[in-house]
Amino acid sequence: MMSIKLPLWLRFFLLIGVAVFAAGAGLLAYRYYTRPATLTVAVGSIDGEAAKAMSAIAGELVSTNAPVRLKVIDSGTALEAANAFSAGKVDLAVVRGDVGDLSQAQAVVVVSHMVVLIIAPPGSSIDSMDNLKGRTVGVVGGAANAKIVDALTKEYDLTSAKVAFKNLALTDVRQAVQSKQVSALLVTIPLAEKYLSLVRGFFQLDHKKVPVLIPIESAAAIAEAERAFESFDVPKGTLRGSPPVPEDDLTTLRTSLYLVAHKKLGTDLVTHLTQAIMSVRRNLLREQPIFAQITAPSTDQDAYLPLHPGAAAVYNSTTQSFMDEYGNWIYLTPMILGGMATVLAAAWKFLGIAPFANDGPLDALYALVRRIRKSDTEAELETIEDEIDDILKAQRAKAAAGDETAVDAATLNVAAHRLENLIHDRRQILANGPTVAPSG
Repeated sequence: MMSIKLPLWLRFFLLIGVAVFAAGAGLLAYRYYTRPATLTVAVGSIDGEAAKAMSAIAGELVSTNAPVRLKVIDSGTALEAANAFSAGKVDLAVVRGDVGDLSQAQAVVVVSHMVVLIIAPPGSSIDSMDNLKGRTVGVVGGAANAKIVDALTKEYDLTSAKVAFKNLALTDVRQAVQSKQVSALLVTIPLAEKYLSLVRGFFQLDHKKVPVLIPIESAAAIAEAERAFESFDVPKGTLRGSPPVPEDDLTTLRTSLYLVAHKKLGTDLVTHLTQAIMSVRRNLLREQPIFAQITAPSTDQDAYLPLHPGAAAVYNSTTQSFMDEYGNWIYLTPMILGGMATVLAAAWKFLGIAPFANDGPLDALYALVRRIRKSDTEAELETIEDEIDDILKAQRAKAAAGDETAVDAATLNVAAHRLENLIHDRRQILANGPTVAPSG
């Protein structure tokens, strides 16, 4: 078998090509591994503010180069957002605990707490749930508050009391109050100034005219039956400070607005998402104080909405330690470096570059065989004999100095004897000239 040795320049360019290809493949693999994960999130509210708030969070995740990004899908209402989530159309959703099918949902963060307010216009004589008998209550938000309406109807037997509920669009509330189509309003809002101001705008108010907040005294009983709710006391003066509305702490119902994730989402992915949201929350507080309401969900085992394991790792401080997260890399790095060293050594050998070819004395002697056979003059043969003598002298000096790397004399003598025979044969060929074959 004949082996063809490629020219040095060709071997060099072949190695350059292989190196460029390997570097490009490595870069693509690195960018693929470190690329941010994008999750779709459904959100909806009657005033569109929920989508704006979530878009602000998504924008902050981009500006801080977070490992997780959000694609916000405005579903229009909280109910539609919950429906999109339960249908598996999105990875995440901002949903109320009392709205939609949440069987596949696990909590990531509490975005806000939603407080139920039943409000009568200024001057109304309605100051309790019993006084709603025979009246019509306007429900702001419509279907999203259906579970609240059902709970109140069942607890207070509002069907027998002939209390009617009428769904109202946000744009129709003020006109419905002024035309007395409704005797009271039911709204579910965060207790933030932005939303309290919206509620005050439903009525014509001055320093003498104040709305009437109706307490839900049986809130604790309702919360016990419907775990999506909890009893809550609205602080004195929440709706208006002077004169204070309510005049004293007022009992009502409260539910939570969650960012939920599908159970199928990976633990590490949700951990990164939770850490990123809790981090950007602090940056957004300066622009929108409502982000202060973003908190951790309940970590209890019997919580109404179970916590996603990825979020639980953040809140319970059980995220991976340095060794847990980078242990594999610490273990693999020496192996990778060793492999790279082997590849580099193979590359140098492939190139056959002399300065890096640390051949032993025997290799140097055997390398002279080809030179002897190709020698055309007596001077070249004499030069080769001098090189052989230098190699033999160097090895004898090493042996005399006790160098363990020195080749033993017997081996050197065998190799030198073979070379002497080759030199002798070559001299005879040069002296006799080329052999000419006899003709026919």
